[in-house]
Amino acid sequence: MEESNTEVADLGCGDSSLIWMLKFHSCIEQLVGVDIDEDKLQWKGSKLSPFMGDFLSPRDLNLTITLYHGSAVERDSRLLGFDLITCIELIEHLDSEDLAMFPKVVFGYLSPAMVVISTPNCEFNPLFPTVTLRDSDHKFEWNRLQFQTWALDVAGRYNYSVEFTGVGEPPAGAEDVGYCTQIGIFQKNITKTESCSSEHHSEHIYKAVFTASYPSLQQKKFRQLVLINEVFREIQSMKHRFVQNLKLQDDREFAKSEQSDGIDLSKTCITFHGPVFTEAEKTNIESSPKPFCVGDKFYVPLERLFAYPKVNRLCDNIEALKTLIADSVGLNSDGSAVKVDLHDDSDNY
Repeated sequence: MEESNTEVADLGCGDSSLIWMLKFHSCIEQLVGVDIDEDKLQWKGSKLSPFMGDFLSPRDLNLTITLYHGSAVERDSRLLGFDLITCIELIEHLDSEDLAMFPKVVFGYLSPAMVVISTPNCEFNPLFPTVTLRDSDHKFEWNRLQFQTWALDVAGRYNYSVEFTGVGEPPAGAEDVGYCTQIGIFQKNITKTESCSSEHHSEHIYKAVFTASYPSLQQKKFRQLVLINEVFREIQSMKHRFVQNLKLQDDREFAKSEQSDGIDLSKTCITFHGPVFTEAEKTNIESSPKPFCVGDKFYVPLERLFAYPKVNRLCDNIEALKTLIADSVGLNSDGSAVKVDLHDDSDNY
């Protein structure tokens, strides 16, 4: 999915399975499901709520999920100008009157950048045990020519291009029937003379039956929590290495005093497995001011912390870093470094 598809609506979403799958795409910021069956929407709502893991590891972008009770042939201005509208196995449930209204609402009124429509291919039906309609609620099932003729007509009327594909390969020897389900992918043709402004009046026809907002790094409180956690993690790692180096120096001094030239002191050095940095990131970290110790206090310059990629991406500059962590960590007198105890109860060296 392209990064531009940040607002997605699924018309005829049923049990919201597609909405649930789409919520894991990090580029999407708004997900909407619409269905005429209100019971299904309410029953599946809890699957779409944030879980504990979503709070422990917030998304980069905001995400709001809303389920509406309503019909795909009703106009609701809250779905205007979406990046993508999907209609999966929907149009075959529409009677002739609603089918005539469907393009006017979806392509003419809502006018999304992309529309994906899937519908059964009746040419595939003889491969099933029965040759009746696949669902008792289906008003029709088109062959490939019927669907493509309808889709090309809709695309031409509303300034879209359309490509055809499908899912469900036929078995060997029956390749001529095509896919089990046929799909039309419509892309809106944008012209220089096309107006980007919308003169549509606000129309709120759908009834919201479920809504959920996910934690993200765009929200200050969650960005702050993640940043503080990362800062503490880096400080503990740096402090651990600092103490190990002090012990190694003591070992070397002891070895000299005992004239233990046969001891390989390099084996006393512990190797830590941390994140993998690029060469540029390593250079940036190493060129920043190093941590230091004064008495029993350990100091980590903010410039050093800011050099770490996971910290850097959470704040724009060192001043922002200082502001976000000031209430949770101790700083030195001029506020240029974090100050912690060199040894504390949590250290197990």
